[in-house]
Parts: sequence; C-alpha cells; structure tokens
Amino acid sequence: MALKWFAVLLAVTILAIATWASDKISYEGERTVYSVRCEQGVWEGWRCTGNLVAGDKYRFRASKSRQEVIYWIVGSSAPSGKYTGCKVVDRGNWTCAEAVGQVPTITYEMVNGHPTRVEGEAMLPFHAVPKWQWWLLDVGLHVTSNATY
Repeated sequence: MALKWFAVLLAVTILAIATWASDKISYEGERTVYSVRCEQGVWEGWRCTGNLVAGDKYRFRASKSRQEVIYWIVGSSAPSGKYTGCKVVDRGNWTCAEAVGQVPTITYEMVNGHPTRVEGEAMLPFHAVPKWQWWLLDVGLHVTSNATY
C-alpha cells in the first residue's frame, strides 16, 4: 500500500514540475518571455558562440475585456508600458499596433505563447528559451548554446 501511495505522490510531483516548467499556469493572463544573452561571443542565428546566460524576464499581461496589454521587465526598475486598442484572444494570442514613443519592449504581438519577431522602432532585439532552461542557466548550469526563439 505504501508503494502505491509513493507512486501516486511521485506522479503528481512530476506532473506539477512539468506544468511549472512549461509555464502553462500563470497569474491573471500573464505570459513571461525568458530572454538569454550571449556573453563573450556573438549570435549566429539561434546559436551563441560564447556563453549563454539568463537575461531579463519580459512579462506581458493581456486583458481580453479591456483589449490591452501591459508589459514590464520582472525585477527591474525600468518603466512599464501599455498597449491599447489591441486584439486579445487570450494570454498567448494577441496583437497590438506598434505605438511610437512607447517604452521599448521585445514585441507587440504574441502567437501561440511566443513573441513574434517584428522589426520596429520600439522593439528590442531578443533571444529566448523555455522557462526550465532559463532557470538552469540562472543557477549556472549551461545546458545549451542555442536559443529556442
């Protein structure tokens, strides 16, 4: 009987870790993009020729009822910004018109939970990885030299 409970507890723990690592659960319609930097090297497409390190966490809170997206850099004193007049389907699917004079960020559109790469005046260049890879990089474990998107 104890072995059965241990197996159930183990399965629930693995499911909880997998859900956390995939970023499927978030607070109030938020989506976080885990950026990475290439130190002592250059980007060759998605590959860093130097050391891949954890970068900023860009958070986007999409409001379907207000059709707006608020964005900021987690843990930073940098100012936040807000897109209005957006088309918000859900936290991972929205698009907003680029607004000149806005606080710069990495995207003004999210498709299937990933920011699109669009050129624009208020867009910052970025490379990103999934949450679990970012956390490993943040604690100093270099598991890859490639960004995912």
